[in-house]
Amino acid sequence: MDKENEEKLSFEQALTNLETIVAEVERGDVPLEKSLAKYARGMELIKHCRAILDQAEKQIETISKAENQEA
Repeated sequence: MDKENEEKLSFEQALTNLETIVAEVERGDVPLEKSLAKYARGMELIKHCRAILDQAEKQIETISKAENQEA
């Protein structure tokens, strides 16, 4: 998947893809070379999920600060 399409994945979609990769690799029926490729893809998905979570955390902090200033 290219970078542009990856950025369009929602957190839930990326997490589902990651869970699928983990399940496939854990079954042990994936050849080593494909396991390495899946591992690399999984790391990309983790990075994408973390970026989404970081953005959500910043939004929560902004909302909380605004609420505290109003109080």
